[in-house]
Amino acid sequence: MRKAFAVVALCLSFAAFGQNKNTFALLKYSGGGDWYANPTSLTNLIRFCNKELHTDFSDNYATIDIGSAEIFLYPFCHITGHGNISLNEQETANLRNYLLAGGFLHVDDNYGLDKYIRREMKKVFPELNFVELPFAHPIYHQRFNFPNGLPKIHEHDNKSPKGYALIWEGRVVCFYTYETDLGDGWEDTDVHNDTEERHQKALQMGSNIISFCFMQ
Repeated sequence: MRKAFAVVALCLSFAAFGQNKNTFALLKYSGGGDWYANPTSLTNLIRFCNKELHTDFSDNYATIDIGSAEIFLYPFCHITGHGNISLNEQETANLRNYLLAGGFLHVDDNYGLDKYIRREMKKVFPELNFVELPFAHPIYHQRFNFPNGLPKIHEHDNKSPKGYALIWEGRVVCFYTYETDLGDGWEDTDVHNDTEERHQKALQMGSNIISFCFMQ
């Protein structure tokens, strides 16, 4: 078991930004929430990163179960949805091991996910709490500058967008975007009738997250 875990950790210590073309994974989960929301979002984000960050990621992101060993093949994983998410004991342990081994999780609340993702991530890291990242944090100042933090893409409850993190030994292992709807903004503009400006802002912030994932 220790040897297998060491191999996994080695695989996740990427040598260079963008070296692995099959980098992005959308995580499937149980509980009834729509993990499959925003079907065009990751493809658009990947293409934007390839254009603006000069990466060479594959358009074909993976869709995998949280409890699968395949998660260790992908340095960046994404969770979204509107409703309930439920992790069993094996999935909880697998996600924790993945994040401790060097993986990165981005969670985007598509409205309605908040109380469920907080509950489940507390199972993954009972010793950690989500902390709001200050506007000066490097995640907001990568290729694109966001001096006021996350952009507001869609309005729901008249709340300001918030960026929260789980930080393990000084490293952000999970970045949680709340009240912004970045994933909706990444989608094709005709899906939610977004302006091109709003679409670009969402993609720019998304590319900052990707850049930070590899640079921290």
